Amino acid sequence: MITIIADQSEHKLSILVVDDEPASMRALCDTLEYEGYHTYGYTSGADALAAMRERQFDLLLADLQMPGTNGIDLMKSAQLVDPSLVAVIMTGHGALDTAVAAMKAGALDYIQKPIKLASALPVLERALAVRQLRIEKKKLEDNVRERTEELKIANRELEAFSYSVSHDLRAPLRAVSTFSQALLGEHSANLTDEGKRLLQNVNAGAAHMDRLITDLLRLSQLNRQPLHKQPVRFAEMVRRIIDGMTHERGGRNIEFLIAEFPTWQVDQGLIQQVFVNLLSNAIKFTRERAQARIEVGYRMDGTTLVCFVKDNGAGFNMKYMNKLFGVFQRLHSAEQFEGTGVGLSIVRRIVERHGGKVWVDGEQDVGATFYFSLPDSPQ
Repeated sequence: MITIIADQSEHKLSILVVDDEPASMRALCDTLEYEGYHTYGYTSGADALAAMRERQFDLLLADLQMPGTNGIDLMKSAQLVDPSLVAVIMTGHGALDTAVAAMKAGALDYIQKPIKLASALPVLERALAVRQLRIEKKKLEDNVRERTEELKIANRELEAFSYSVSHDLRAPLRAVSTFSQALLGEHSANLTDEGKRLLQNVNAGAAHMDRLITDLLRLSQLNRQPLHKQPVRFAEMVRRIIDGMTHERGGRNIEFLIAEFPTWQVDQGLIQQVFVNLLSNAIKFTRERAQARIEVGYRMDGTTLVCFVKDNGAGFNMKYMNKLFGVFQRLHSAEQFEGTGVGLSIVRRIVERHGGKVWVDGEQDVGATFYFSLPDSPQ
């Protein structure tokens, strides 16, 4: 009765042969040594299991009929030691139903006795290949578990950081803003013009920092916020956004052209933020135009919806377009146009979460067109 267990060590498979008949065990060891394997022989299943506890093996080849135990029981005991172990059962002629039962119990394959080397070696090679795949699969699973745990830790740290930024940093910032406004409002008579100017700068700086914190928190939360997709009418959304931008427009005469978009399946809140940021930019950068014109439209690229927001504002030099969607990247000075340099990063993150991409086309002193694609099918 024979058991073979193989170990991949030193780039050469080691095969543990267990046979209750010493002569058969030795003959099989010699044959497999000739085929290029390292072989180790024992005459009992108990010794084989003891050897497995000392080292890792790849293949178990067990006869169904062995004294004291059978091949299936040995296979189950061996797989308790090493769950990724591959087992092949040997069976005599006329015992096919038993071999099938063994395979249902977890054996990978079976070999009929008397063993013919020409048919046995391919079975062993296939079994060892499966074993190697199991090892690689386990490595990948371990890597995924480790990476998942690292991501969990990173997310917890990010949550703690977001909380700190939102509460610990904003508290003194609110104090700066409150006291500077109080000085300007209640003690302006005691301040020189220069003092008033400096306090106004402090107040403006605090307001800018508050906007920056808000944008950074929104950017950090985008990857953790789940998507809740639903059919959305973009034209209605854009009109509501524009109606709510009375302060940004400042009474200016701006011509808005809004296309009748097809209804599309998106996260309404996030896509609304995309249009808010792009429209806010368009309104801001057309400030110096006597007749500002902003167009919100779309085109179909196969089954992908490509949206755009086009303006006739300040524009930009296209050689700097790669900077536009980076955090804190600005192509105009804060004195010309206010902003935190985070808005377009938020646009890109939201669109990418929907499976799309963003890009831009522009010309300095002529205007800019911002595009984003949404590959989901229309509803």
